[in-house]
Amino acid sequence: MSFLSPGRLWLLLAVAALVAVYVLMQRRRATYAVRFTNLALLDRLAPRRPGWRRHAPAAAFLLMLVLLVVGFARPTAEVQVPRERATVMVAIDVSASMQATDVEPSRIEAAQQAAGAFIDQLPEQFNVGLVAFAGSSSVVVAPSQDHAQVQAAVAGLKLAPGTAIGEAVFSSLQGIAGVDAGTGTETEPVPARIVLMSDGTNTAGRSLDDAAQAATAAGVPVSTIAYGTADGTVTINGQVQRVPADAESLRGLAEDSGGQAYEAASGEELGAVYGDIGSSIGTRTERQEVSAWLVGAALAAAAVAAAFSLAWFSRLP
Repeated sequence: MSFLSPGRLWLLLAVAALVAVYVLMQRRRATYAVRFTNLALLDRLAPRRPGWRRHAPAAAFLLMLVLLVVGFARPTAEVQVPRERATVMVAIDVSASMQATDVEPSRIEAAQQAAGAFIDQLPEQFNVGLVAFAGSSSVVVAPSQDHAQVQAAVAGLKLAPGTAIGEAVFSSLQGIAGVDAGTGTETEPVPARIVLMSDGTNTAGRSLDDAAQAATAAGVPVSTIAYGTADGTVTINGQVQRVPADAESLRGLAEDSGGQAYEAASGEELGAVYGDIGSSIGTRTERQEVSAWLVGAALAAAAVAAAFSLAWFSRLP
């Protein structure tokens, strides 16, 4: 902790002086009591070890003064705050294999529920966009602070054939680039993250290597979530097809782009993955003044001092 006005901490010497005066007065009180010859009165007026309740209000009062002085010196501390232009692109696989029910109630429904919860927990200042991909990829909702619009779009996703994972990354980068284009800010890149969920292998469009290179060049990590199990199946045109999750391909995309790779075999795991991703994006460390915290603590100490004094001695300190 540092202080914007450290010179004001010299006022703590006045608090120390009050402590010295209080101790001196307690000693004088004991000395004065010795003059009494009535031992019964002496025992009541000046016991050798005063009860702790006598000093509790004074201690709380002095603590209040210390907190107020420290707060008056304008202390600062490092805190994590959302970046104003932080952008999260959520890319969701809507290929036909997403109808598999190895993740209850189905892969797509579990993904929609978890994505909605993830968006709901993001700070209001974050821009959030949505990309859907199957045989091709498109930006369903451009990044904005209208999180409700993105959640509604997630709930309305429809399935289609094919899996264009690489194209989903390029579409997400296009959406992120639009944030700077809309604000006219080009001095710093947008602090952004792509969160891509898929259960299959890239079968259409550009390769995952090309996508990873583009994401790295843009400085945008791609965090991937491979969900589903090795036993997933779907029925297409009356035929049962195996659709195991391809975790290795997605892990390579994440590692090559500087992101993190996750696997989720259930709706609960998927929700936990989103929570972990949400805690690691779009924040920066700033040094901010925290005087209000100390003033609040001082008020609490003053209330304690008053409560002790009224309860035990029927007076304010």
